Amino acid sequence: MHSYLRSIGFSNINNRSELNKLINLVLDDASDRKTIQINYQNSLTELSMKFGPDFGITLRGEYDQDDVFHLDNYYPFLYGYGSNVKEEVSINKRVDTEAYTGMCDDYRLGVSLIFYLQNVAEYLEKHNNKKDLHQNVPITLSALSLEGRILLPIVKDEIQVKNLSAEKINRSNLIAEAKKGNQDAIDSLTLDDIDTYAMVSRRAKKEDIYSIVDTCFIPFGSESDNYSIIANIVDSRLVVNSYTKEEVYDLDLICNDITFRLCINKEDLLGEPLPGRRFKGNIWMQGKINF
Repeated sequence: MHSYLRSIGFSNINNRSELNKLINLVLDDASDRKTIQINYQNSLTELSMKFGPDFGITLRGEYDQDDVFHLDNYYPFLYGYGSNVKEEVSINKRVDTEAYTGMCDDYRLGVSLIFYLQNVAEYLEKHNNKKDLHQNVPITLSALSLEGRILLPIVKDEIQVKNLSAEKINRSNLIAEAKKGNQDAIDSLTLDDIDTYAMVSRRAKKEDIYSIVDTCFIPFGSESDNYSIIANIVDSRLVVNSYTKEEVYDLDLICNDITFRLCINKEDLLGEPLPGRRFKGNIWMQGKINF
């Protein structure tokens, strides 16, 4: 049973019987169906059904010669909007199932961004046509969360905001140069990290760590597409799952200058997510490549 079902309002799915009932509902009433031929013998079908504004469940599997659907895997999804990242992307297949993850390097994060690929059928269709997929392509990001809390913002004046913006641009440029092998850029980044560590260690003795760290984006756990984040809330909406009638928060977040959409069950969020406040929690990152 997929643990992130509750993030889109399915906290009442407690056994296999209830899950099968939900899967059969999607199978019968899916609003979006896409089938592609992988090779002479095998095909792949994606069936998606929404249960709220841009969130729902996708089934992935294959129809046999008797038109019987064989489920390979399923997952809850949230569609984002806009293009959050535009970088060179590499896509890798998971070993145990017909699922894929995408990976790209974004200088704003400082780490490789790995996400669960939503539009697998579209990717395989491009791949089968021998199209180049490693060019810079726009990526729309979204995320689901099982637990989160709201933090108050850090107050900054106009001068601090301008300084932080200039520092981010400078750091992105240094990282880009460091990846090309520029030794001066590598040395500068190393000294910056040492200075930051010393500053945080000094201030942490008298201040709360969340008054020092504004946002963060850190890999979390054993799954490559899971992250622990602190992000600023741009907008917040309380929506309802049309099937279970559970309330879900639909948040627009910005973290390290990257904007994305997040869904979390109202019961799993501690605090009121007003714009300007911060969200802290662990997320499962998803992404759609806009071919």
